[in-house]
Amino acid sequence: MSDFTRTIFTAVQTAVKNVYDVDVDEKMLVVETPKDPKMGDYSTSVAMRLARVLHKSPMEIGEGMKEEIAKQFPAASSIEVVKPGFINFRLNHSSFSSAINSIIDAGDDYGKNDSGKGARVLVEWVSANPTGDLHCGHARNAAWGDAICRLMEKSGYDVLREYYINDAGNQIVMLGESLIARYFEHFGKEYPLPENGYHARDIIDIANDIAAKDGEKWLDADPGERLDYFKAEGVKRKLKAIEDDLELYRVHMESWMHETFFYENNSERIRKVLDTMQAKGLTYEKDGALWFRSTEYGDDKDRVLRKSDGTLAYLTPDIANHVYKVERGYPHLVDLWGADHHSYVVRMKAALKALGYPDDTLSVDLIQMVRMVEDGKEVKMSKRTGNAITIRELCEDVGVDAARWFFVSKDVSTQMDFDMKLARTKDNNNPVYYAQYAYSRMHSILTNPDIPAFHKVDSYDRLTDEKETLMLKMMNEFPREVASAAASRKPNKITEYILTFVRTFHSYYNSTRVNVPDDPELTNQRLGLVKAASVTLKNALDLIGVAAPDKM
Repeated sequence: MSDFTRTIFTAVQTAVKNVYDVDVDEKMLVVETPKDPKMGDYSTSVAMRLARVLHKSPMEIGEGMKEEIAKQFPAASSIEVVKPGFINFRLNHSSFSSAINSIIDAGDDYGKNDSGKGARVLVEWVSANPTGDLHCGHARNAAWGDAICRLMEKSGYDVLREYYINDAGNQIVMLGESLIARYFEHFGKEYPLPENGYHARDIIDIANDIAAKDGEKWLDADPGERLDYFKAEGVKRKLKAIEDDLELYRVHMESWMHETFFYENNSERIRKVLDTMQAKGLTYEKDGALWFRSTEYGDDKDRVLRKSDGTLAYLTPDIANHVYKVERGYPHLVDLWGADHHSYVVRMKAALKALGYPDDTLSVDLIQMVRMVEDGKEVKMSKRTGNAITIRELCEDVGVDAARWFFVSKDVSTQMDFDMKLARTKDNNNPVYYAQYAYSRMHSILTNPDIPAFHKVDSYDRLTDEKETLMLKMMNEFPREVASAAASRKPNKITEYILTFVRTFHSYYNSTRVNVPDDPELTNQRLGLVKAASVTLKNALDLIGVAAPDKM
């Protein structure tokens, strides 16, 4: 909540208690900004929600507590009850404009709020197999997850950013065998390249690097030792490339959790999970395999934990991984998975529930597919390499800012078309350009040598233009927007906020002179408005990983 919504909430909550002796919480009492400014600055429908409880009409309930609300909230210039029972608030202009100095003083911290209340959350995302480059599908996942973390961190959550590395299983064996084949090829020796192996250029490059470093050492080495080495070397080098690409994309991971962690020195963690499930009667054996009774917890069929050949199903170490997350002190888990993982969400939640964890322990956002489009046609391959477009190529083509903005601006629950031509465009048709241009305009105004330097004042009572009031109101609401986007894990709410805000600013800039030479007092107050607007916009852009350039 912003200061105003929080204050209004508390005032109405207190009034309901004082007048009707009823306690209302955030589910019943919601303070909103009306879409129609004529209805006021803020509004609540609590009177309509109380009608069933109090057995009175909403209008009667609202009128009955209007005077008490006014006592609790003196910043309101008017409080009006309108049909069918909305309570509308108009605020004194000074209430809005007083935020200018607070915003300027807060600087980069403006927008911080305590809505997360220190809740510890582990967010796992991207987590692509370390066998190839990150492509545009991963780019959407990476931008969305990073923005979620930024929003939560700004809202007082204690967040751990984690990448889960699938470095066990057949795909890693294929990586190792592919590298060995290319290593042998380097020395003109025969070694079969697996049919399901990896054929990309980077595999050849890694093999050549190993050959240059180790010479012919591995040609006659023990096959098992050789495979282990090439697997480890391949994973290490591919992970370094992934980390470098993520850093280019402004995505920083704090923790890298390996799947092999649960197989090697920590296999007891998997054993402990299986023993616990057996003790709880959650497993049974059939056809030589160990099964989890997941249908008893909402799944459409029971799931294999250990196959008949003794190997573990992928689900088993993944259960151990999620249990370990909680054991590390993170009772709230957020995972970002591909759209094809819908059934996997059910079975993972079933496992955690069966083990006794609360229903809200795990939240999963499924990332829908992306189509890269140019001139109305789908672009599947890179023109340069002939392979899928990588994050690095996309950033080099359209820029990090455009890539981040476009992927965050549309809810990941829907499929999206990424318009590459629009992303490259340097005009107001491109939303990220439009937003950044607003910031550069603000900076230009504030650094114009022909305009006296801004200095803070106690009152900004001359800011009475309708667009000035609207901008002040939106800036005041920014902390609430951040808290809402964090709680719902919807970074696209911030891009919507930014576009509405900069649209208002551009309109204000085009219709109003900030510098009025004959009226230095008004000029200074308008500079204060622009200064506060620049702080708010920069912080909003940062939440989605987009830069705020001084010049365009």
